[in-house]
Amino acid sequence: MTPRPDPVQPGQESVWDYPRPPRLEAFGRRIRIELGGRVIAETTGAYRVLETSHPPNYYLPPDDIVPGALVRTHRRSSCEWKGLAHYFDVHAGALVEPDAAWGYDTPSVAFGAIAGYVAFYAGRMDACWVGDELVVPQPGGFYGGWVTADVAGPFKGIPGSQGW
Repeated sequence: MTPRPDPVQPGQESVWDYPRPPRLEAFGRRIRIELGGRVIAETTGAYRVLETSHPPNYYLPPDDIVPGALVRTHRRSSCEWKGLAHYFDVHAGALVEPDAAWGYDTPSVAFGAIAGYVAFYAGRMDACWVGDELVVPQPGGFYGGWVTADVAGPFKGIPGSQGW
């Protein structure tokens, strides 16, 4: 059963207006990620993926991630839209968050621009920022969307949303 979309306030987008299959778009606002008291990534060159019922996922260029912050793991998963994903442990000094970031070496043609880019689970980091706004992780822990005041839900991942 599809839920009733939350009212959209001025300056917001409804995740229920996002397409399926998802859309990829360049995103020029500042993205910053902190772990272990350190900034491990900062960019104005991200992409975001917009998919029905999900807050955006942000993919950062590898050159804007602190060298040594990512160590590739053996974990893999498959996305019906983007293709085969691989994962990274995220390091900040002695702190390690296992499999807390992911990317695609050879995504599908529609998502080719994010080849080599990296997305992070906001809930596994100390803080993720879009502009000056602290991100709230997408509910449920399975998906990696970032909730900001710019998006209206409800968001997949809340209890009872498995069938959306």
